[in-house]
Amino acid sequence: MDEKEKNKDRLSKKAFSYFLRMSIARKMLVGYISLLGLLFIVSFYTLSNLNRLNLLNQSILEIDVPIIQATGSMLDEVLAQESYIRRYVLLGSPEILKLFWEKGRSFEEHVKLLDSLKRTPPLPVKKLAALHKKYSDALIGGVKDLSSPGSELSDDLDRSIKAQQENIVALLKSMATEVREGQNKKNAEIANIGSLAFKISVMLCLTGFIFSVGFFIFITINISGAINKLKLATQKISEGDFDYKPNIQNKDEIGDLAASFVKMAGRLKKLEEMYIDASPLTRLPGGIAVENIVKKRLRDNTPMAFCLMDLDNFKAYNDNYGYGKGNEMIIATANIIEKASKEFGGKNDFVGHIGGDDFVLVADADSFNETCDNIVKTFDREVPGFYNEADVKRGHIDAADRQGNARQFPLASLSIAVVTNRERNVSSHIVFGEIAAELKEYAKSIPGSVYVVDHRRNGVNPAEKMPENTKPNKSGED
Repeated sequence: MDEKEKNKDRLSKKAFSYFLRMSIARKMLVGYISLLGLLFIVSFYTLSNLNRLNLLNQSILEIDVPIIQATGSMLDEVLAQESYIRRYVLLGSPEILKLFWEKGRSFEEHVKLLDSLKRTPPLPVKKLAALHKKYSDALIGGVKDLSSPGSELSDDLDRSIKAQQENIVALLKSMATEVREGQNKKNAEIANIGSLAFKISVMLCLTGFIFSVGFFIFITINISGAINKLKLATQKISEGDFDYKPNIQNKDEIGDLAASFVKMAGRLKKLEEMYIDASPLTRLPGGIAVENIVKKRLRDNTPMAFCLMDLDNFKAYNDNYGYGKGNEMIIATANIIEKASKEFGGKNDFVGHIGGDDFVLVADADSFNETCDNIVKTFDREVPGFYNEADVKRGHIDAADRQGNARQFPLASLSIAVVTNRERNVSSHIVFGEIAAELKEYAKSIPGSVYVVDHRRNGVNPAEKMPENTKPNKSGED
């Protein structure tokens, strides 16, 4: 491929790319403008040829036909003048001589008419007028030379008149022949123009029709093809294939729609993951969603508080009151956490239910204290409502432990372990979970509902003993 062909290829690709970036309205406008342009060309060509035909017909009617008619009349007038002179010579009637002069004036009028016609090339009108004057003078001179009627023109005079008459007749015939030939050429040109105009008009109309149909088919395919791809993408997403991306090159409204569609599919994928991972009991996101949230905030270097929550003495309650009442307590706990997060937490706080009686709150690093404090206070205030009056008065329930031994279990409480990345660098969600799990065991060793915040710095192994300055925050304490 030479450089010229490469340039053409680049230009065509550039034009096609520009076309794809155009809006649908502009694409349609380009189509209509192109069609109107072709219609204008057809109309202009047709009208220009009609104008040429009109000019040619006008030239024939206003110039050629009058000249042919005039030359025919002038031939008759020249011959009539000779005839009238001969009659006058024989009869001597003044009326006949008067008719002679009328024919002469009529000839002169026709000469003026020919002179007024703007013909190209011009007719030899002056020569014709001079020949006619000489001819008329010769005829009148012959009459004056004859003294009385009944005479005849002399042979010399007769020959002279005949010669002059022949000159006039030859000139008139030559003029008429020239005009007729020009008229025939004009008629042939009219026929050629009409035939060519018809053919070219038909060709232009067919070209315009093919172009317009092809252009609109191209636009229709371009738009409908993109819509069909979006339709297929919608079907794929409805089947759960959220990673499917429609291959749409358009940069118009459909291209924008496709881009938004891909973003929507990404969001739906995340929502689907959250829904699949969600707890069927509380409808809260599960462990995978919690893991993704923590990973994202770690990538964004966002300060956060990872709050791991666990119900204490829940198994004894569940065994004693049944799974139905146990589920009610779990649902109530989820509601307490969600409500506190909305009222006291940040706008990006995230609540998850990782299974059983374990919950997670990923909170803002500056607002978690108030949220956790409200959670433990609200839980302690509402939890007695899940027990019968006797158990509430006793402050415990009698039940068997995991080994089957009879024991007294206090009313359920809530332990919260809080780990932040404000005072230490936490490398991954796994480290968050390890620290929180260790801290939760420490919180569960404290009676009642409590939240414990890890204040340790970098370099501390999660397996080390909890330092003394890690102060538990119990329900009802400041």
